Amino acid sequence: MEKRNLTCIGCPMGCQITVEFEGEEILSVKGNTCAIGDKYARNEVLHPERTVTSTVYISGGKLPRVPCKTASNIPKDKIFECMKVINHAAVKAPVKIGDVLVEDVAGTGVNVVATRNVEAV
Repeated sequence: MEKRNLTCIGCPMGCQITVEFEGEEILSVKGNTCAIGDKYARNEVLHPERTVTSTVYISGGKLPRVPCKTASNIPKDKIFECMKVINHAAVKAPVKIGDVLVEDVAGTGVNVVATRNVEAV
């Protein structure tokens, strides 16, 4: 049996959660004060995911790079592959918030989207 201590990030409470598990089976989740904490802890132990934020090179824009993020969480073990793709990506201005900059990043099925408008020069 394994035991993992987590600080929940599902809501502002920041509960200290202890998860006991064996392989892919969760035996217990303790310390959460809401259902969000239970869900967060189970997911974090079995299938951790993160939102990735970065910047993409933009040509012809008023800024040299456009801020971006993954449209939803991706598996934690895909972060470095995702960043490699983002670091090699380039787009042309203009770009609007929500525009897809990279489709299906690292084979995750998740797009990378702009988080700022960048006008053309």
